[in-house]
Amino acid sequence: MATVSPLPMLMRDGVTVRQPRGNELKDLARELSEDPESSRWLGNDVAATERWFYSEGVGAFIIECDGRPAGVITFEEQPDPDYRHASIDIGLLGWCVNRGVGTAALRALIRWLIDVRGHHRVTIDPATDNARAIRAYTKVGFRPVGVMRKSERGSDGTWHDNLLMDLLSHELDY
Repeated sequence: MATVSPLPMLMRDGVTVRQPRGNELKDLARELSEDPESSRWLGNDVAATERWFYSEGVGAFIIECDGRPAGVITFEEQPDPDYRHASIDIGLLGWCVNRGVGTAALRALIRWLIDVRGHHRVTIDPATDNARAIRAYTKVGFRPVGVMRKSERGSDGTWHDNLLMDLLSHELDY
């Protein structure tokens, strides 16, 4: 995980974004991989999902709703002062989709990245055919930058396009 210790607890609109406890990330990797809604985008390879959470330089938070883990939200930081920004990603279990959980988690993490970590720009890059995610990210304030062609290998082994989106600190929609 990124060298941010300890990760704070963030709360927004009934959703908590917090540091993982015990084996929560491993358990959540399995749940996300088995969940029909999330595995569509994340794939069903538990080991690949775990690699995402535990990659060098990645900070991973648990998203909690209704008192239980609902997903994960991650961030990476570009430390070079001339290019400084943060990249984020999110994965939600199907039971909490369309309830505002992802929107609240995104707003909480982005606010922390801007106010505490000093970023002026945040990026995210959903699959171009993930219309639900693109709508949610637009709602928070992200804007399309352009399509990154064949930039990510899907769970079926084929390469697909992603939409690079960014948000400047003054564009965050509270």
